[in-house]
Amino acid sequence: ARARTVGELLAPTSPFDKKCGRENWTVAFAPDGSYLAWSQGHRIVKLVPWAQCLNNFLLHGAKNGTNGVSARLPRQGSEGSQRSKPCEHIIDCGDIVWSLAFGSSVPEKQSRCVNIEWHRFKFGQDQLLLATGLNNGRIKIWDVYTGKLLLNLMDHTEVVRDLTFAPDGSLILVSASRDKTLRVWDLKDDGNMMKVLRGHPNWVYGCAFSPDSSILCSVGASKAVFLWDMDKYSMLRKLEGHHNDVVACEFSPDGALLATASYDTRVCVWDPHIGVILREFGHLFPAPTPIFAGGANDRWVRSVCFSHDGLHVASLADDKMVRFWRIDEEYPVQVAPLNNGLCCTFSTDGSVLAAGQDGSVYFWATPSQVSSLQHLCRMAIRRVMPTSQVKNLPIPCKVLEFLCYQI
Repeated sequence: ARARTVGELLAPTSPFDKKCGRENWTVAFAPDGSYLAWSQGHRIVKLVPWAQCLNNFLLHGAKNGTNGVSARLPRQGSEGSQRSKPCEHIIDCGDIVWSLAFGSSVPEKQSRCVNIEWHRFKFGQDQLLLATGLNNGRIKIWDVYTGKLLLNLMDHTEVVRDLTFAPDGSLILVSASRDKTLRVWDLKDDGNMMKVLRGHPNWVYGCAFSPDSSILCSVGASKAVFLWDMDKYSMLRKLEGHHNDVVACEFSPDGALLATASYDTRVCVWDPHIGVILREFGHLFPAPTPIFAGGANDRWVRSVCFSHDGLHVASLADDKMVRFWRIDEEYPVQVAPLNNGLCCTFSTDGSVLAAGQDGSVYFWATPSQVSSLQHLCRMAIRRVMPTSQVKNLPIPCKVLEFLCYQI
């Protein structure tokens, strides 16, 4: 089936852009659904109110250019900062933007550096931050509502390829870089770098937290998929099964599954608690053997993300297609065309998939399928129990297999 197009946000182009192309490596939604942000190529990040976008799509059809004059930002620290009404604006990051992540604070979550009693920044619950990872190895932290630059983090020595905030509101930020390291930052401690995670033999492409913030997955070149214990900052295990560079990863909403995308033409869905592959979604048929999966082809998978119902996975590949998969079916349930797609993510409410291409963003409706009672029970249990605890439950074997996503 063809996926239903919702709309598109087209970035303005210049003759220079048309000659060299603009790679949109990252698109992100704010945790509260208020903003959408994406890299328009080069050093510019565009932020738009998401509710306003949806209204425009409904009123004016699918197309929505963003060539108009952006709303003027209120002056930094002014009383007129429009926190109650999000406004569209542009941030110039000073260098090519490779990664974006929104973060919001839960005041009860204290800084992990408990010995420091004074901090330069006091993050309230109404504050929304945007982290941008740059080509020169820097990470810039911005106040979304005012456009003010708050922090400039400078420890990486190569491109910051991905960023992710802990979902628990602690403002713990993890960055993945081509310098082969992951770095853990505590923004509540004025951006103090807490830990360097080493273990990747080559570039690190991506990272993602589990929903409870206890586990971090990182992926990179040399077929690497690592899981880290974020309480001890130690490696839990290495997942083996891909045959080429792994470029993206994301946990399911219940934390029971992990999806990884690779240049070996596959998306693998893992049980991260025991390190086994439960599903494989192939983008080339027949799938290449391990020997040939390491070569270049037109089926490299560039991005993967989990829907909020836990039933669907979306993927982008070099064959100019967007695919929606059900985790219990072998073939895509919906597809859509997209040239040069490099990144995708679901909206905060899970109703829309956004994908970046050449500085613009395109949107499709998530497949609407009613979750079974069994699936809802599985999601509820797996949010609070890892695989080891589920397997110890005194219930029939078939029910155990279902709860462990084995059937």
